[in-house]
Amino acid sequence: MPLNRRKFLKKSAVTGAGAALATTAAAPAAQAAQTAAGSRPAKRYALTVMGTTDLHGHIFNWDYFKDAEYTDAKGNAQGLARVSTLVNQVREEKGRRNTLLIDAGDTIQGTPLTYYYAKVDPITAKGGPVHPMAQAMNAIGFDAVALGNHEFNYGIETLRKFEEQCDFPLLGANALDAKTLKPAFPPYFMKRFCVPGAPPVKVAVLGLTNPGIAIWDKAYVQGKLTFPGLEEQAAKWVPKLKAMGADVVIVSAHSGSSGTSSYGDQLPYIENSAALVAQQVPDIDAILVGHAHVEIPELKVTNAKTGKTVVLSEPLAYAERLSLFDIQLVFAKGCWSVESVSSKVLNSNSVADDPKITKLLTDEHEKVVKYVNQVVGTATEVLTTVEARYKDAPIIDLITKVQEDVVKTALAGTEYASLPVIAQASPFSRTSEIPAGEVTIRDLSSLYVYDNTLVAKLMTGAQLKAYLEYSAEYFVQTAPDATVDVEKLTNANNRPDYNYDYVSGLSYEIDIARAAGSRIKNVTYNGAALDDAQKFVFAVNNYRANGGGAFPHVASAQELWAESTEIRTRIAEWVTAKGVLDPKDFASVDWKLTRNGTPVF
Repeated sequence: MPLNRRKFLKKSAVTGAGAALATTAAAPAAQAAQTAAGSRPAKRYALTVMGTTDLHGHIFNWDYFKDAEYTDAKGNAQGLARVSTLVNQVREEKGRRNTLLIDAGDTIQGTPLTYYYAKVDPITAKGGPVHPMAQAMNAIGFDAVALGNHEFNYGIETLRKFEEQCDFPLLGANALDAKTLKPAFPPYFMKRFCVPGAPPVKVAVLGLTNPGIAIWDKAYVQGKLTFPGLEEQAAKWVPKLKAMGADVVIVSAHSGSSGTSSYGDQLPYIENSAALVAQQVPDIDAILVGHAHVEIPELKVTNAKTGKTVVLSEPLAYAERLSLFDIQLVFAKGCWSVESVSSKVLNSNSVADDPKITKLLTDEHEKVVKYVNQVVGTATEVLTTVEARYKDAPIIDLITKVQEDVVKTALAGTEYASLPVIAQASPFSRTSEIPAGEVTIRDLSSLYVYDNTLVAKLMTGAQLKAYLEYSAEYFVQTAPDATVDVEKLTNANNRPDYNYDYVSGLSYEIDIARAAGSRIKNVTYNGAALDDAQKFVFAVNNYRANGGGAFPHVASAQELWAESTEIRTRIAEWVTAKGVLDPKDFASVDWKLTRNGTPVF
């Protein structure tokens, strides 16, 4: 399907540059207030904008990895079926014609449900199914959805097919065709809300996505799409929307509010720039924030040019929360103006599933439950990630062993076949467990929760030492005589678990008593001190290979081989071929934490 901007006309919404505005009837939202004794009351209107983000394929309150209802220590509930009930309640209270429902991206990746309909029974197949997320969001009545970075994980063909199946536009003002530099997706959505006795209120939603897509899904988008910064594109489009008569400008941004980036200096853009957009670009009234998976009921940012307040809100991911923006407008001097904006979040655990959504998607859900419960082998003992953040755990060695084997097979007969192959892997989950006895796809999927694929890079010993030093920044510096609290030992500077790497095939110590940058000690390969000039084939996931996490050297290293099969699938294939999952076939002690040479554990 062509990547150039396409005309988009569905139901009552018209999007894209130069498009006409759609009209919906709207009842008066608030009683007029007397502005002065004996004067006519000013016209007022109350608009409610509801928002979700980072749904990641969660339709039901179900944990496919545990084959049970989702629960957590905080009592959260998940899924669009719950959100649908909240949306219905808000529409009942406010009047459906006075509400808008939007999303800030990361929709079609993240659960076995989304994987199943991308890979096992793909929506792209001739006569293939309609994506469950499209079905659910169509039924709930979303008005517009911004593109998230994970929308690109399965390639552009899958994304375009999903877009085709949606009754709402997928917005991406900064997702540009690489050749024409024109929007490859609708940049915005506009809608009119009619108010008796006054001109309609015109509301624009500008969609912005994450520039990191250029790194994280380079294999799919390089040469096809380019992703400039959010601030740059907001500054371009907001004035256009105002010129087109927008009374209210909402930004749906798949970008956090912290002003940080996980891809270092590889791009001249900031990953989490929603607050910067609010600060730098005038005439934005509210921003629905996504990507960061944090809960922000209300964040007020002052625009540097106008002094006006912009309200930001981010609902918790996986449909655990619904953001609500209440926007009050007043009609004066011939035009509508925003008088106030406030926001809050509603908790999905306060309601039951919407039976309409349950009925609609039970069949799809049950297919996936059956799929993930297929038995592929047996394990001789329990394998768990509970201590994998700070101890070399055999369950992570399983990942690196599979990656090593796949890459060795792929490079057999090539000029690189004689080089040693080593691998990286991260402790993605703190709760994954492969039980003793029967092993299912579900068990293995819980170990590798991302849809990453495998890449082989050429690295030197010196580069690998730098790589290990960077990874070791994950640990909090701990004095030799201090008590070790494992709950406070990791995630230094808020580094997530998925940005801490094991490296198999080498033996090394991490001295956490030392400052970051000087922690890696006694690095050996095959029992001898690591030679800085020694060349290795490094088996890494595509996120890391493309620079995710900003690890040194790996993104610029020569690529020797890559594939599109998920590492999770490769693990299932390896276990199926073995039949028996026995740690003696993959476990190794490669690293340990020390303090001044003394092991921590």
